[in-house]
Amino acid sequence: MGRPLWFVAGAGVGVYAAARARRVAESLTPDGLRDRLRGWQAGARLFAEEVQQGRTEREAELREQLGLRPPARAELTSSPSRTTEQQEDPR
Repeated sequence: MGRPLWFVAGAGVGVYAAARARRVAESLTPDGLRDRLRGWQAGARLFAEEVQQGRTEREAELREQLGLRPPARAELTSSPSRTTEQQEDPR
């Protein structure tokens, strides 16, 4: 029973090592490096978004605890266009 067990164990380790070697070789290709870089960028972007969201939530909590008004938000409004009558009348 000892020999078949060691044979199966050795075959399993060989298959695992071959799969790992294939993954490493694939990750070192230009496409693999590009994919890895994109993954890091996506992770960094998600992390930055989570930090910003947490910062905003905590600021709102602190403002509520301290009884402060929310910060004034700049509203985008268009200035009323002047009609030709307003341009001609210099009042």
